[in-house]
Amino acid sequence: MAALKTPEKTSRRQELRQNILVDLYARTLLFYDEYKRFAQGLGVALLVLILAIPGYIYYYQQQAEAANQQLGQILPVYEQGNYQQALDGTGDRAGLLTIADDYGGTSAGNLATFYAANALYQREEYDRALAHYQRFEKDQDFIGASAYAAQAAIQETQGAFERAASLYEQAASQYQNELTAPRYLLRAGQAYEAAGQYEAAVGMYGKIQDEYPDADQVRTAEQYLSRAKVRRGSTSSS
Repeated sequence: MAALKTPEKTSRRQELRQNILVDLYARTLLFYDEYKRFAQGLGVALLVLILAIPGYIYYYQQQAEAANQQLGQILPVYEQGNYQQALDGTGDRAGLLTIADDYGGTSAGNLATFYAANALYQREEYDRALAHYQRFEKDQDFIGASAYAAQAAIQETQGAFERAASLYEQAASQYQNELTAPRYLLRAGQAYEAAGQYEAAVGMYGKIQDEYPDADQVRTAEQYLSRAKVRRGSTSSS
């Protein structure tokens, strides 16, 4: 008789497993029913995104091509020193300001922003130039460094020497070239001195000696370093 109890235990285990599966299935249905609208909406959104990608790539390519063409047409005007015409455009040539505004998301449009800033700087419209230099997306290259240096020069003309020094320092680190970086560091030191930050100035001149010992600015940096140390000492003693 004891042997007859085994099928009963087995059937109860099977029944329990079935109940668990039924419960899990029911919970799955409830979860799907509750979130199906969200899932459907997400699926539609993903589908729209997938379908939009080729269109966006085509649109960007068209924008980039147009920006390159228009920038190439107006650059000769800029290079001739006709800065106002380069900014505003002439004849059927779009100006740098228009190209920068209309195609700012492209490389050529971004470069137009830089040239517009330069043209405004040449015309001594420093506030507008500064705004465009700040808007320009800077890479780790010569142009990026020169944009920071131009911002620094504008700050110097406005008497913001400490800010100018910081921007010159940024220009030196943006493009660590042996020809340009020591020059920017020297300018940074001079601006720090003008701001009364002699300790920072000493650091800039010392950096030229340590990191760019063969630079043309080393001898000048040595002279300025001695001067900055004297000024630092007189400031601390007083």
